[in-house]
Amino acid sequence: MTVLMKMLGFSVLLILAFAGVTYVLPQMEGAAPEEIEVDVGALTMETFVAMGERLYQGQGTCALCHNELGRAPDLLAFNVTSASLERLADPRYRGDASDVEAYLRESMLNPSQFVVAGFGTKGSNDTESPMPAIDKPPAQLSELEIDAIIAYLQDKDGNPVTVALPVEADDTQVDVEPAMPVAAQSPEAALAKYGCAACHSILDSVTTLGPNLNDIADRQEPHQIRNSIVNPGAVVDEDYFVVMPEFANMTIGELEMIVEFLAMQTGEQS
Repeated sequence: MTVLMKMLGFSVLLILAFAGVTYVLPQMEGAAPEEIEVDVGALTMETFVAMGERLYQGQGTCALCHNELGRAPDLLAFNVTSASLERLADPRYRGDASDVEAYLRESMLNPSQFVVAGFGTKGSNDTESPMPAIDKPPAQLSELEIDAIIAYLQDKDGNPVTVALPVEADDTQVDVEPAMPVAAQSPEAALAKYGCAACHSILDSVTTLGPNLNDIADRQEPHQIRNSIVNPGAVVDEDYFVVMPEFANMTIGELEMIVEFLAMQTGEQS
């Protein structure tokens, strides 16, 4: 009987220990984007702008950097149209745009044509932007999707939308709120789901906004990598002036897949 009680007690403690871990690690499943085809013929300017807002907050990964944390100018905090006109007149502007719509498109496709002071790649004297071109990985948006974001940025401040509605058929897919959350099934899918490549060089993406993850295993042990994801503000690399956002909706499975994957990324593989 004594042995049985000890075994039962040990089992209870083990269950409680595992339960405790689930409270320490992220446990809420994130809402993965559900892809739908755009019915171009049914688009109105209102739905086009709404599509742009969804893309800005989701697939476009714009909000990961353009927010109050200081990674990039917080586009939702000021009048983007007025700021665009000021930048077009700035002597440092090197692009070819002559109006707000063209400037916004150029800033997404060739962001180094004008870099807002203080937001350039370190050591470039604000001549090089750390922002990846939005038509390439990780965002890889289509022309229609870029137009939708421009329409949203113009409309949000009450300015006229100059982007024309698309008139030809398009097979673009955009994200909408899913009915059920879906967890990523591979480390690559998890990295894409949480927009890691928007700030870190990893896989085929190259950016200097955050630390390079292609050789992270040369610098950090798995537990350090895990802690950097779970508690990103705990230790911040002195070479980077911004803090990574918290991913409260990341599942434990996704977290462990990412940690295991990054723990194998060494400079020898690059």
